[in-house]
Amino acid sequence: MLYLIGLGLNVDGISLYGLAVAKRCKKVYFENYTVDFPYSEGELKEKLGLKKIIPADRNFVENEEIVDEARRKDIALLVYGSPLTATTHISLIEEAKRLGIKCKVIYSGSVFDAVAETGLQIYKFGKIASMPAWKKNFTPDSFMEIVKENKSIKAHSLILIDIGLSFQDALKQLKTCAEKHNIKLKKIVVCQRLGTKDKKILYRGIEELEKFTGVKSPFCFIIPGKLHFMEKEVLEKF
Repeated sequence: MLYLIGLGLNVDGISLYGLAVAKRCKKVYFENYTVDFPYSEGELKEKLGLKKIIPADRNFVENEEIVDEARRKDIALLVYGSPLTATTHISLIEEAKRLGIKCKVIYSGSVFDAVAETGLQIYKFGKIASMPAWKKNFTPDSFMEIVKENKSIKAHSLILIDIGLSFQDALKQLKTCAEKHNIKLKKIVVCQRLGTKDKKILYRGIEELEKFTGVKSPFCFIIPGKLHFMEKEVLEKF
């Protein structure tokens, strides 16, 4: 049987049920390519009380080898946050169904509910955008089309940041893309390591944020849409 288990946001964010299942599985993998973890592999292994957890990169997961393994024994894939926020994990479930292999999802907290700590109302968020890390000849900016669409309906835009992208580089990319798409950025929200002891929420203008150097991964940006007075009241405290 294949188990997709959410780790939550902190090193001890896994549910009691998820932990119990992981401990009885014959093999435990952890997906390590969609987010910069706010803790080390060693800390996770120690917290879970497991002798061994095996890193699973994109190639391994997308090749769906893990599904074939689950044909013969109980296998767990640990995923930071909630297990089904990446389309690859949905594909694993579909492949398991096709092969007649049992699969179970064990959920946990994720950034999608944690952002409510900013005071912004969850039901007022629009489509989620992802900012990829730019390379020498690869500077995609299509995520800004999603922001533009959200702004047209006065919705908030959550922008997830690619693994390995530093805060200052992400801020530069955001500023460049906003100018290219004629989007005026006033104050934006920066969320650092929500759900952990290192949590930080900032509500600042771009120029002021450019002076910040201590923002740690994982972090995300929120471009607010039309603010209710209660949202504005909470945001201003950050």
